[in-house]
Amino acid sequence: MDDRVCVGVISGAFGVRGEVRLKSFCAEPAAIEQYAPLYSEDGKRRFGVELTRQVKGGFAARLSGIATKEEADALRGARLFADRDALPTLPEDEFYHADLIGLEVVDTGGQSLGRVHAVHDHGAGDLLEVLGPGLTASVLLPFTQANVPTVDLAAGRLIADPPEGLFPSAPDTPPHED
Repeated sequence: MDDRVCVGVISGAFGVRGEVRLKSFCAEPAAIEQYAPLYSEDGKRRFGVELTRQVKGGFAARLSGIATKEEADALRGARLFADRDALPTLPEDEFYHADLIGLEVVDTGGQSLGRVHAVHDHGAGDLLEVLGPGLTASVLLPFTQANVPTVDLAAGRLIADPPEGLFPSAPDTPPHED
């Protein structure tokens, strides 16, 4: 799926004529229509997209090949992907979430802190969910220039300078006894 990026999800049927509720993950939400055809996660289904109206939490949309409420309901939760080359080129300091997932997270001293498991956006900025050895739970690292000064996609890693106490520190070495 490296050649495709998740751009939206179907949250259910809208009405009785086969329209779906479509939540867009695009910076400009209505642009999702321009990136069609959109594909199912497994790549086996392909959809043309026509946004019909804005609704709470997204859009009502017609997808090619979907004509009934039952067909639309069956797509609930389906993530939709666009070909990467159909998407706009991003400025140097912006990244698609899909490109960040899986990157190794290292601190400024080169010590591995884990890997990016997911990217969350709850409205106040992106959070990188980091999982790794030595972590009893995931850590949410704010994805800001101060906390993540370097993203090196070619090397498959990002350098983090997290706030003190966000990641557990290495256990202290016990004092040497004589």
